[in-house]
Amino acid sequence: MSSNPFRLQSPQPAKQPRDLRKAPAPQVQGADLKIQSRMKNVKYKVAILSGKGGVGKSFVSSNLAMALAAAGKSVGIIDVDFHGPSVPKMLGVRGQMLTADDNGINPVNGPFGIKVVSIDFLLPRDDTPVIWRGSIKHSAIRQFLGDVNWGQLDYLIIDMPPGTGDEALSVAQLVPNITGFIIVTIPSEVSTLAVRRSINFTKTVNTKIIGVVENMSYFVCPSESKNYYIFGQDKGKKMAEELGVPLLGQVPLDPRIAESNDLGEPFFLKYLDSPASKEFLKIADEVIEQVENQKLSDLNLK
Repeated sequence: MSSNPFRLQSPQPAKQPRDLRKAPAPQVQGADLKIQSRMKNVKYKVAILSGKGGVGKSFVSSNLAMALAAAGKSVGIIDVDFHGPSVPKMLGVRGQMLTADDNGINPVNGPFGIKVVSIDFLLPRDDTPVIWRGSIKHSAIRQFLGDVNWGQLDYLIIDMPPGTGDEALSVAQLVPNITGFIIVTIPSEVSTLAVRRSINFTKTVNTKIIGVVENMSYFVCPSESKNYYIFGQDKGKKMAEELGVPLLGQVPLDPRIAESNDLGEPFFLKYLDSPASKEFLKIADEVIEQVENQKLSDLNLK
């Protein structure tokens, strides 16, 4: 058997509707039937989105997945950031291989039993680029959803690349009954401006907002026990208030985050008593509250 269980085929180009808000649901055919079959066993499908790079979106996705699992939920995570996959390293499972059997592709098992799928598991070398057009990405996302043995899950976390391009549109169209999006920002004006575009994207594709996570919110000086607002103060919080969506949490800066990520050691698992990890537990509780009690936000943006 080939070591690469994915056999990507170039699909026919999909016709894009002029106005996605008024577009009918895509016809269910072929691979989409497989997706529906797999996704019936997943209670909540949550996509993590940001308007720009550099805000720690994959870090938030990985640590939220661990926090949900620590709260007793069964969790899977799909890394669809094809050009910069980093979830496996942040979860400490980089270098493992995807396998396949008669039932499909088997995900890699991460911390707390999290099921992980990423293109990173299929790349032969660290410096191998993924040079794909949008149609091939669409096909890969279909396989991640429909060909993987996800089993019974409470939450499937989908880590998106920055922006609102091919991958975001494919996820919005392919995932049946997607629960909603979590938007990640940092407290800077540049970031919140880009994130507003992401929030408008969710309206365009008729999906709901679970809430906003403000990452890198502040730094607690250990010698002074004083907060320093490196990138600005509460801009993500103010944006959430203006838009009428929940602020799920504010994750502080911690030098050990970069150290853990570079070493491929799960930060949440290693520093469970840190302020950042405690904030992720709070965020997980808030996500559970919003999702399972159906408090998701419909936006009426101008």
